Amino acid sequence: MAKGRELKGRIKSFEGMRKITSTMEMVAASKLKRAHDRVVAARPYASALANVIADLYSPDLAERFPLLRQPATVKRAAILLLTSNRGLAGGFNTSLIREAQTLKSTLERGGAAVELHVVGKKGAGYFKFLGTPLASVRTDIGDFPSAAQATELAKPLALAFNAGDLDAVYVVYAKYNSPLSTPPVHDAILPVTPPARTGAARDYLLFPDAPSILQELLPAYVRNAVYRALVETACGEQGARRTAMKNATDNAGDLIDSLRRTFNRARQAQITQEIAEIVGGAEALNG
Repeated sequence: MAKGRELKGRIKSFEGMRKITSTMEMVAASKLKRAHDRVVAARPYASALANVIADLYSPDLAERFPLLRQPATVKRAAILLLTSNRGLAGGFNTSLIREAQTLKSTLERGGAAVELHVVGKKGAGYFKFLGTPLASVRTDIGDFPSAAQATELAKPLALAFNAGDLDAVYVVYAKYNSPLSTPPVHDAILPVTPPARTGAARDYLLFPDAPSILQELLPAYVRNAVYRALVETACGEQGARRTAMKNATDNAGDLIDSLRRTFNRARQAQITQEIAEIVGGAEALNG
């Protein structure tokens, strides 16, 4: 029964595959919980920083801080693209790369020279395959990025912006809404654009003074924007991987069920044929 042995081999192969994808789904679900906690913790701090900067901001102060400099035209820009080091996450990395390419094309059509900074092996490998020059590559940031790593990414970009070598800096990342929704988005992190005030202005007791406070808060705001993008992307990766592995596990189960039905029908047909041959042989002997 060559066909039966072939079907049994395929069933065994898919059963092994289902075990692997099921295990990967559970690992991703475990990492997702921890990553989600980091996202939840990062968002209020970012919101508080933005609100304080909005309350302290004034046109007079803006002229004193390079990070608040609003260029008339963007002649040179940088894009920080965040991707993952591993695949098996559906279209997660593909959508991020596409978002970065769209943003890059839009800036270049506006006359800007764009340099690309990439985090993650998937993004770096893609642009290396295309032959696209990259200003920097980082592949050492894992599933749980740290504030120190965010500082390492943000500091050279902020220094280049302060020196006037860059007119704008954007970060492309995955915004985590739920395990099923991790859309790619991009934010302009430089120049720092204070959000509009919501509600009545807060009455602060400032010490030592507003300029000194902004001197510390503005770099912290940029670092936190990069950190939040990192943790959102890390969380989105685990959500996308969990979803992809669950779909793969379910599909493997459907294939196994289909192959088992095919095997049972083939086995039933073989048994029926063998019984018919035995009956025919017995009738021949009796006749």
